[in-house]
Amino acid sequence: MRRIGLAVVLAVSLALAPFSAEAQPAEKVWRIGILAIVRILPLEEAFLQSLRERGYVEGRNLVVERRFSEGRDERFADFAAEFVRLKVDLIVAASNEAAQAAKKATTTIPIVMTAVVSPERLGLVASLARPAGNLTGLSLDTGPEIAGKMLQLLKETVPKISRVATLATSPSRVWFDESGAPVREIAAASQALRLTLVPIVVRGPDDFAGAFAAAADGRAEALFVDTGTLAFVHRRLILEFAAKQRLPAMCAVREFADDGGLMAYGVDLKDLLRRAATYVDKILKGAKPADLPVEQPTKFELVINLKPAKALGLTIPQSVLLRADQVIE
Repeated sequence: MRRIGLAVVLAVSLALAPFSAEAQPAEKVWRIGILAIVRILPLEEAFLQSLRERGYVEGRNLVVERRFSEGRDERFADFAAEFVRLKVDLIVAASNEAAQAAKKATTTIPIVMTAVVSPERLGLVASLARPAGNLTGLSLDTGPEIAGKMLQLLKETVPKISRVATLATSPSRVWFDESGAPVREIAAASQALRLTLVPIVVRGPDDFAGAFAAAADGRAEALFVDTGTLAFVHRRLILEFAAKQRLPAMCAVREFADDGGLMAYGVDLKDLLRRAATYVDKILKGAKPADLPVEQPTKFELVINLKPAKALGLTIPQSVLLRADQVIE
């Protein structure tokens, strides 16, 4: 009898097994598109790791479409249109130009900014507190005031300088206007520091030679680089010029210091990407971008490279070294 009972139980279990499997809904697979200038693996990993901590695993329930402009901003429009055709659930935009292209391509697919400068000034959002539309995320800086802080650090590090070439690669009325002239806040900071700015504009790769000649003709004693796409993609070319002309170089992106620039002061991009993943999580769970305020940076980092300092014969003041988050030996 016991054998018969067991056989009946097994038979019923096997018969119900298909129904049990059918009752379990298949896990949703999300598809997101990433628009960026170039692929920077440490930053991408920080973003993906933060997503994994929230249950989104590439290859299991997450598909990531990656598109990189490699410094050609005009490619973003085609990439954004492709994402619309692919019906991605969300677009991650990692530059001003990427966000602008995504916004033009769709008014319905949510867009999360990860490295955009002053989005409210560019009309990407109505305001930081109330973005409106389908775009939200994180601003890369707190406005042009950060540029004043960068100039202050540069002057404190190299007190003897009086003329600084400002290399504007994306004039957008954020730090510099279309002529390359600094906006009011930066002009005021330079005056307070008794620095004369030598504005230089680069609108394409072919403009660098002329820009470098203008910096030399302007008797520049230091180089201040903006956060534009061209500057980032061609940073090694810029740093080669700075080294050749013996110019201490300051930028807002730490990759410049990593690659041989004297200093970088700006947002901790890994922290920014980790926080961007929280926006992606909230939106995929049903939140509307318009209801999520744009966050400003909370963590900044100062990186100093002692190799170019030594080549320039500079001794970095202890007051500056003590504030550095990282000193590259």
